Amino acid sequence: MGTRNSLQRNRILQLLQAERVHVSASWIHDTLRMEFPRISLGNVYRNLQILVDQGSVHRLPLAKDHHVFEAVREDHHHFICDQCGAIIDIDPNAPVFATVNQSLREQKHEVKQVSLEVRGICSACRQTK
Repeated sequence: MGTRNSLQRNRILQLLQAERVHVSASWIHDTLRMEFPRISLGNVYRNLQILVDQGSVHRLPLAKDHHVFEAVREDHHHFICDQCGAIIDIDPNAPVFATVNQSLREQKHEVKQVSLEVRGICSACRQTK
């Protein structure tokens, strides 16, 4: 059974598509409250889950119970700073990714999606040490 269309869900998706940063559900909630004064944080989470299930949105875990969201765009990977929580997109055209994809194909695997998460300390945090 399909999910009926929702004005709030459409606005959440539009907002994510307009942003080039990774945003929290709280940020989405705060941003949309002027337009939808009665929108609850729970409603935002439910709509985000539907968008994730539909494949329109990616959920990225930052910590055990904290996620950020982004609209699905071209494949890319993420570097996550363990100190400040910054999420930095990694170019999917870096040679290492082509090598991994080629190796998997040579082993007769069908690659449908590649997602790599690299964790460490970003250059900004390293400079403040």
